[in-house]
Amino acid sequence: MAARAISSATISFGLVSIPVKLYTTTESSGQISFNMLHQCGTRVKQQYWCPTDEKVVPREEMVKGYEFAKGKYVTFTNEEIKALEAEATQMIEIREFLPLAQVDPLHFERAYYLAPGSESAKAYRLLADVMERTGRAGIATFVMRGKEYLVAILAESGILRAETLRFADEVRSADDVGLPETKKVKAADVQRFTRAIQARAEKTLDPDELGDPWTEKLVALAEKKRKRGEDVVEAPAGTAEEEQAEVIDLMAVLKRSLGTTAAAHPRTRRAAASRRPAARRSSSGGKR
Repeated sequence: MAARAISSATISFGLVSIPVKLYTTTESSGQISFNMLHQCGTRVKQQYWCPTDEKVVPREEMVKGYEFAKGKYVTFTNEEIKALEAEATQMIEIREFLPLAQVDPLHFERAYYLAPGSESAKAYRLLADVMERTGRAGIATFVMRGKEYLVAILAESGILRAETLRFADEVRSADDVGLPETKKVKAADVQRFTRAIQARAEKTLDPDELGDPWTEKLVALAEKKRKRGEDVVEAPAGTAEEEQAEVIDLMAVLKRSLGTTAAAHPRTRRAAASRRPAARRSSSGGKR
């Protein structure tokens, strides 16, 4: 299924303006999540409890509080918090261009693909090409959902990507971990480690290594139990949960996940093909 843009924006620096569309770089359809159920099969609902008044607190009686000292809070209304939000804008304003080596991936938080917008393909390709050839990244600001983010604009294989950056106080320094002092290593030890690394050296990362074995095992077990009718519960008739329920084909989810990985690399396609018979046997209890 073709990807859908989640937003549009304009890359801007100096007199240059390049309309772009934003796309997420990850898929969430293959992720597995659990629902908490009562023994009768109904999904349970969370409630907020006040231990002082000993009662369930409805949302209209709750306020947001910032704890400035142990047990002491400053409270805020929704209107006060809303007023702090950054003004909505569609501009990705590049402040500066830095050498790639100066942008530490440790600060990367979430990635978005940037695709050329209407009638901006030429300028888009020119920017991506120049950034890639000069080995530079653009540092920019961008507002999403009322919050201003610092982002790094990167170019790779002709495609621009925006990486939202963690702020300085969110990243722990390596000095915080610390290393014990060591004596000078021996040349023989260096050679031994070098040979061990070279013996396992590869030029590229095989996408097949990025598989999720836990999810595959969970889906296979769930499918086996479903087909056998083991530990299967159903919400009582007439519940809101039943009306909104969506039937999920667990094997279809898994096949989509395998298909996405397989399409990325020839070796992965072969590996995925070799696993298909096992996947079909999962309904009878075999390994998928």
